[in-house]
Amino acid sequence: MNPPNVPVNQRRAPRKRAPGNAIVTDVIRGEPIGHLGNLSSTGMLLITSHAPRSEALYQVRIDLPATGRALVQSQPIEVGIQEQWHEHAASSGQIWAGYRIIAITDIDAARLESWLAQA
Repeated sequence: MNPPNVPVNQRRAPRKRAPGNAIVTDVIRGEPIGHLGNLSSTGMLLITSHAPRSEALYQVRIDLPATGRALVQSQPIEVGIQEQWHEHAASSGQIWAGYRIIAITDIDAARLESWLAQA
């Protein structure tokens, strides 16, 4: 049991830091909404220049960067995400926003798991 007023880390899946500049694109608008800070099988951190609406829903495409043994960039995946929190970053003009994945196809989930497993 946690003492009162002590936040509980609700993350259950390990997160992998995104190397390079992995762009996340709003599929509906066809515009980039930010770049990936880290990613897990259940959520992600986006670094963006505009604060999202609280609990906003997005359908996004993530261009997973090549890592480890992969010599070419992975195929992009599409996921439905919901904003959980956001705050101003230490860098001026940047917002950090946490999202949970609420929808993903089996094929894209397998691609994501494969990417997460790469060293």
